Formats: sequence, C-alpha cells, structure tokens
Amino acid sequence: MKNLKPILRSLGIGLAVIAVIIIYAFGFQVTKVNLDETRNPRRQQQLTRILRALAKPDLLTYEKEEVIVTQQFMVPCPDGGFTTPDVDRSGPYITIEPACADPRSMVTVKGFNFQPNSSGPIAFIPTSQVNLGVGDFEADANGEFTTEIRIPARPDSAVQTIRTITRTNVGAPKISKTAVDTWDKIVETVFLALLATTLGTLFAIPLSFIAAKNLMKDVKSPLISIALNLLLIPLGIFVGIQLSNYGSQIADLISRSVVGNIAGLVIAPAIAVPLVRWALPQAELTRPSPKTRILRTLGLIVSVLIGILGLQFLAKIVIQLGDFLAPKLGSFTFLGTFISDMGDILGMSIVVITAALAAGIFSSIGDRTGKLITSHVNKPAAKALSMLLSMLAGALLAVLVMQSLNWFYEFDNLAVTIYWPAVIGGAIGLVTSVRMAPKDDLPVGIVLYYIARTVFNALRSIEALVWVIVFVVWVGIGPFAGVLALSLHTIAALAKLYSEQVESILPGPMEAVTATGANRLQSIVYAVVPQIIPPYISFTMYRWDINVRMSTIIGFAGGGGIGFLLYQNINLLNYRGASLQMLAIALVVASMDYLSSRLREKAI
Repeated sequence: MKNLKPILRSLGIGLAVIAVIIIYAFGFQVTKVNLDETRNPRRQQQLTRILRALAKPDLLTYEKEEVIVTQQFMVPCPDGGFTTPDVDRSGPYITIEPACADPRSMVTVKGFNFQPNSSGPIAFIPTSQVNLGVGDFEADANGEFTTEIRIPARPDSAVQTIRTITRTNVGAPKISKTAVDTWDKIVETVFLALLATTLGTLFAIPLSFIAAKNLMKDVKSPLISIALNLLLIPLGIFVGIQLSNYGSQIADLISRSVVGNIAGLVIAPAIAVPLVRWALPQAELTRPSPKTRILRTLGLIVSVLIGILGLQFLAKIVIQLGDFLAPKLGSFTFLGTFISDMGDILGMSIVVITAALAAGIFSSIGDRTGKLITSHVNKPAAKALSMLLSMLAGALLAVLVMQSLNWFYEFDNLAVTIYWPAVIGGAIGLVTSVRMAPKDDLPVGIVLYYIARTVFNALRSIEALVWVIVFVVWVGIGPFAGVLALSLHTIAALAKLYSEQVESILPGPMEAVTATGANRLQSIVYAVVPQIIPPYISFTMYRWDINVRMSTIIGFAGGGGIGFLLYQNINLLNYRGASLQMLAIALVVASMDYLSSRLREKAI
C-alpha cells in the first residue's frame, strides 16, 4: 500500500492537470478565441488608427486657414491632346500626369510648396460643380506629395478640375468645444454621484439596523402581538395617508396667502410643543392615574396631528419663497429653484412621514395590547383569541400580497386576488396558532432580518444600468434618472455594509447601557451609534467614489453625466473626443480617491 500512495498521488495530479486543460480548452471554445483575427492586417490597421486617435485627445483647437489649390484636367483626351495651363509656382500648386485621361483610369497627382506635414482631401470637380472625393494626400517635411487617384466615370467631354484643400492652424491654441462639453458633463457626473450617495445614505442608515442580526435576534413577541401588528399596521398606513390628505386640504384653505402660511407655521408649533412637554414629562414623583395616561396619549396624538399640519404650512411657504426668489436672483436662479424643490420634496414626504408615524403608533398599540392580553388572560381564552387573530391576520396578509401581484400581472379575478388568498392565508394563520402556544415569544426580529437581507440582495443584484432604463421611462432621459437609479443601488449596497458593521460592534457597551434599564432605541443611540460613526463615514465616502465611476456607465442608457457624451462619441467614431472623456473620467476618479482618503484621515 505504501508503494501505491505515490503512484495514486501522481495519478491524481495528472488527472487534475488534464481536467484543468479540458476546462480551459472548453472556455476557449465558448469565448470564441480566434488568434488569427489578431494577425489580420486590416484589423491591425484599424487598431493603430484608433490607438493613435485615443493618444490625441481633443483638448485644444486652432483657428483654421483654408488653402485651395486647383488644376485643370481633360476627360477624355481629345484628338490633339491637352496641355494644362501654367500655374503660379510661388505658392502651393499641383501637377497631374497625364494631363488628360479616360474615365476610370489612374492618374498621378503631385503637390509642391504645401505646408510641411499637412494633409487634406483631393476632389474631382466636373462641369456640374459636384464635389466628388477621389482620395487624400499627406505632404512630407518638404511640403511635397505624390499620390494616385482614379478618374470617375463622366459621360461628358469637357475640361474638369482637380482640387486639393488644406487647413492649417492659425494663431494661439484655445479650448475645444469638446473640452467645454466634457467639463460640463464631468461636473454633472460628480454632482449626480453626490446626490445619489446622499439620498442613498439617508435611507440606508435606518434600514441597516433592521438588517443587523445582533440587534434583531432579541426582538421577540407573542403570536397575539404579531397578529395585531399585521392587522393594525395597514390600518395605520391608511389612516396616516387620510390624515395627510386632510391636513393638506386644511393648509390649502388657510395658506392662500403668505400671511396665512406664516400664521399657520407659527401657531402650529406654539400649540404642539407645550402639548408634547405635558404629555411626556421628564420626571414624576408619583405614578399617574389611568385617566391622566389616557389624556396624555390623546394630547400626544393631537400634537402629532398639529405637527403634521405645521409641516404642510412649512412646505407651502418654502415653495412660495423659492418661487418668489428665483426670478430675482439672476445668475443664481438655481438657488430659488432649489428652495422651491425642497419645499416640494417636503410636501411629498409628509404623506410618507404621516403614514409611517401612524403605522408606528398602531404597531405600538397592537404590541402592547397583545402583551397585555398574553399576561392577563387565562390560557384557554388566550388560545382562542390567538387562533381568531392569527386567522384574520393571515387572511389579510395573503390578500395584500395578492393585490400587490395583481398590480403587476393584472389577474382581475376576485377569486384569485381576494377569496382564495383569504381562505389560504386564514388557514395558514389558524394552523400556526394551533401549533404555537399563545404565550410563547416568536423571533419576529429574525424574520424581519432575513426579509431585509433578501430585499437588499435582490436590489444589489440588479445593476444600476438596468434601473436607469426604468427611471428614464418615468422621468425622461437625463441625470435625474441617473440619480434615482444610483440611489436605489446605493441604498441596497450601503445598507448591507452598514449592517455588517453593526454586527461587528463590541457587545460590552450594549450590555452596559441595557443594564441601566434603557429601551431599545436608547441602547442603539448610546451604545451602537458611537461605535459605527467612523466606518459609516468611510463607507459613505467610498460609495461616492463608486457612484462617480458607475455614473459613467449609466450614461450609456440615458442616465446623463459624462457617459452619455462618451457613448455619443464612440457611436460617431470620434475617438479623439472619446479619449478626452476617458481622460476626464480617470482624472476625476483619481481626484476622488485622493480626496476621500484625506477626508477619512480627518474624520476617522
């Protein structure tokens, strides 16, 4: 056996080598590797032309002076022959040998006294004065050239003209139009990436805590609380949207003038702030009575409603202020437009904010009610209530899921979208409640963790180049579509990076803060946030760098930025212009890398 081991080892190595060779051979076949194409003279010539064009970026340009040189030519040769007239030989001139020829025959054109190393087209001008290109020339260091051209087929017999055109640089160099366009687009690219990074970061930070396993694994609730949450959260979202709509209508009635807006903006916080201070006292010597707690809860709800109304007033007055300033700022009109847009964004966000607040309040009520029922109701009653609520929650959840799918696939069948989902969802909820004890805590946090991770992975797997196609349909071709596409991809990418950083924090500070009696929010603020600020800053800066590079790609699909210009020049075979755009991209990426490294050194 000992003698067989070396043989078996050698045999295994040999088989592994053969397997690798077969794999790579198949890879060559699949990728269609063709080395003969690399030796093709035509392709080598094209490659040389492109590389030379890329090495000469279209950065500077000159005023051009055009020099036209002509010589007469006879087609076909007359019986007595044809003699070209004398030309002025003190400047550029051309000769044609022979001076006459039949159609489709070859003649030699020689040039003298041209600008050294100049070049240009050669044209045949018949009596119809139609410009027929027949070749190109390139003068040597002495300003001379010799080239052959083919005479076009012309039926008429007359004196024709051979013409050459040269364009020479005059005066000092100046920045080319391509360079100006590239500068405009590279600035657009940088700010496109900046806005996408900012917007993505704002959403990724709160979502990252949901996707952190160490924070979510301890989030547990009894089945009754979960069922109540599933029933009350959609109701809370609906109530929040309705409240936002009513608040907008009230604000529209009051804010028909700037004075009304200002009055509403002043009165709303003047009422809401004292209510909040009364409803949330800092310290109390005695436990308040149930009636006081109910009144404080109502006061808190009223203060939230007044606060939402105040946000409506704020949004409208910001829009009015921006519209007022925009025409008066001259070159800084964009500042007024920006202020107006901020008010518009705030107005659109109020619906989301209100729905989220209402959903949070209803969720808190459902969670507390479920825990109260679980701890104070006997086991049979809790079991019966758990079965009923779970069945209702399962039915509602299944119907909502199918309604979402119906929006995409348009089933338009009540049995498919409502009846069968309600029955199946209710049955699943009932089976779950039968199998689970009503007082057992279920790991709802882990479920939310896996859902969040799955969503982030799905969003990250779709490149921004695909997302920009969707947003171009929504908002049109341009950088705004690029901002939205990069923002969505940034949210998924940063949320994953942020959550992994949260999972790697030291557990000691979290345990210490929790031991003092702090709730979950306080524990995150005082134990988690101080540990994650430096890496969050680093990841955000790195993402800005990535977005600058990605924005050059999404321009190929209409997402604006330098990529849009690069795509156009490549399609037009303008490789000198494309070379300038690639050079600008390289300089910006290098500058961003240096800037981000310096900022990380300062901030971390």
